[in-house]
Amino acid sequence: MSQQSVATRLRAARFGPRGTRGRASNGRPPWMERPHWYGQGAKAAALAVLTVIVLYPFVLAIGTSLAGREELNANGGYVLLPHNPTLEAYRVVLSGGVVTQAAVVSILVTLIGTALSLACTVMIAYGTSRPGTVLGKPILLLVLGTFLFAPGIIPTYLAVQQFKMLDTYAALVLPVLLNAFNIVVVRSFFQSIPEELYDAARIDGAGEVTVLFRIVLPLSKAVLAVVGLFYAVGYWNSFFNAVLYLNDSSKFPIQVILRSYVLNGQSINASAMGVHAVPPATSLQMAVLIIAIVPIFCVYPFLQKFFVKGVLTGAIKG
Repeated sequence: MSQQSVATRLRAARFGPRGTRGRASNGRPPWMERPHWYGQGAKAAALAVLTVIVLYPFVLAIGTSLAGREELNANGGYVLLPHNPTLEAYRVVLSGGVVTQAAVVSILVTLIGTALSLACTVMIAYGTSRPGTVLGKPILLLVLGTFLFAPGIIPTYLAVQQFKMLDTYAALVLPVLLNAFNIVVVRSFFQSIPEELYDAARIDGAGEVTVLFRIVLPLSKAVLAVVGLFYAVGYWNSFFNAVLYLNDSSKFPIQVILRSYVLNGQSINASAMGVHAVPPATSLQMAVLIIAIVPIFCVYPFLQKFFVKGVLTGAIKG
């Protein structure tokens, strides 16, 4: 083999046939082997199995809520794909007023609580991220201390009672207004913003409030969207605080009603609503379950694109 052909092969192995350094013709590095068909098939099969495992309970709940009494009896109480779907269970559930009122309470608590939590999180994170902030380090240590010393149920209940928040909607928001992890993530994101932007804004005469609203927040849409979703999911799924602090059943959120119907087996008095053909209890329970899931489930697709960018950028500086 001639010296020229050896040099040509070495160059091809190093740069690739198209002259790309360290890349093969298919765009892979030289050390990465070509994927085999059985490996690709195994990945596809595993992904398909996981998808079925995740979607099966959700589809089963929807199918059961839409099934009639005959189909439920014929299939042992649960139906995956009903042949004659009906919305009677949803009509009965929504016409009673209890579920509708609870859904309105959950929506209002989620919207107001998320807005307040985001506002407080941004203020604390921005204040502790800027050097020279008065009491910035003590406040940051106080926030980080909540990771180690979480309040118990009895001290929290006594605090809520002391501030006259029992049996009020404030008890559903104020005790869980802030989350230390979310504050740390947002603070890390604020610190990752180049210092030159702050300096340029101050040279133009901008104050701290202007810098926050005109410079920092427009650059922080991704991390704020993710943190806001975390807060919203927490408020929507919370039921323990309502059980602990609320005595008036008219103030219960949707999750408490769901717990009453599904876990405790409380029945819906459909006859008092003017319904002659009462749907099966299983259909009513699944209908309440779907109503409790769908609103927050519909928010995820709109914020999915912010997850990787918002969390990783806020958690990893540089």
